[in-house]
Amino acid sequence: MNVRSEAVRSEDDAGPRGVGPRGAPRRQPTRETAARTYPRALPVVPVRARGLTVEDAAGRRYLDCSSGSGALALGHNHPVVLEAIRRVLDSGAPLHAMGLTTPVEDAFVTELLRTLPPRLSAHARVRFCGPGGTDPVDTAVALARAATGRAPVVTVTGAHHRAAAGACCPADAGEPPAGVLLEPVRGADGVLTVPDAWLRDLRRITAERSVPLIADETETGVGRTGAFWAVDHSGVTPDVLILSKAIGGSLPLAAVVHHDALDSLDDHLDGHRYDSDGHRAGFPRHRAGASGAATFRGNQLALAAGAATLAHVREQRLAEHAATLGGRILSRLRDLAAEFACVADVRGRGLMIGMELAPPDGALDGTPADADRPHTGSELAAAVQRECLHRGLIVDLTGPAGNVVRLLPPLIVTEEQTSAVLDRLADAVQAVDRRRDGHAPPRRAHVPH
Repeated sequence: MNVRSEAVRSEDDAGPRGVGPRGAPRRQPTRETAARTYPRALPVVPVRARGLTVEDAAGRRYLDCSSGSGALALGHNHPVVLEAIRRVLDSGAPLHAMGLTTPVEDAFVTELLRTLPPRLSAHARVRFCGPGGTDPVDTAVALARAATGRAPVVTVTGAHHRAAAGACCPADAGEPPAGVLLEPVRGADGVLTVPDAWLRDLRRITAERSVPLIADETETGVGRTGAFWAVDHSGVTPDVLILSKAIGGSLPLAAVVHHDALDSLDDHLDGHRYDSDGHRAGFPRHRAGASGAATFRGNQLALAAGAATLAHVREQRLAEHAATLGGRILSRLRDLAAEFACVADVRGRGLMIGMELAPPDGALDGTPADADRPHTGSELAAAVQRECLHRGLIVDLTGPAGNVVRLLPPLIVTEEQTSAVLDRLADAVQAVDRRRDGHAPPRRAHVPH
């Protein structure tokens, strides 16, 4: 047998039942659903990680600026998170408590209350949910409906902001909605920030009409935008906060925090209809399971990791750190936008930053079809993502068209690491811009790790 092939086979078959990490990319497509989008865009098999750095099965190292889509506020395997998890494991405490009150949960809630906007913290009630992505949103909507006796909920998405404000005060004097739901920075829409002044106006309108304001801080919370909560930038205090991702310290955890003025809603979550008179038909009946009483709510390890993360971000003033470095990144990326026509826009807040790619006006006129040349915004963004990966940098793509390169570095990123991230990203944009113009991309230099 060929010595080289035998060595490769032995390395790949290491581990139980001959399963080795380097062969995972070949095996997974035959074992898992085709909906696995991340592995297709980022063919990395991580085996070790610390802070900003991820090492794959082949020993290559990457700077991770996706941070688990924002779940890793302190990066990978931060010491304070690992120590908090070890303490729970060594204590013999139950790992699964079905939402029962435990010292670990009490410590998490205590730390969470320290970080909330003051006007909410003094009147806050916390409800843990299942860790699924839609669970806290469903819970918040159910709470608002139960408290108001109304059904419609206005969601602020890509539509013009005035539409949401108008829905709160209908011109026909119709009934206001049960609530208004928004993300202070809309990550999935391409990192779009809701203007602070508009948010203050919306808060005034909703308060005047007794409409609960629901802020979804799933991605923006825990210092990500340069304030502990993104609503802090505007000085607005919502009635309901949706929390997930970073609050679990890298482990699955979700919660809804609401003002105690809505506390009467607890009496309405036992299967009764949303309205108080019982005459309106067609509304779904929400029992306890639909309002947050999921089996895996309040995982003890996630609560411990989350409490440690909240405390570290608060004590080390990492939100302020995110604001400072975020400003530096935005400035450098705006220089890129001035240099390369394919960079259409740069936006964001703190360490939640988007770089939108788009072909310059008239770039496609008379251009022959060439599969190797990216032309659309989504193709340009995907090409930048690939070039970043070749240079040891992991970035995410977002936006309805998938044409926004998103940077979500952990809050512990250093000045030196920030410079390395920006250098690699600039080099990747330059390579893609040259390729789009039909020129051969520059030869890649080896990136030291």
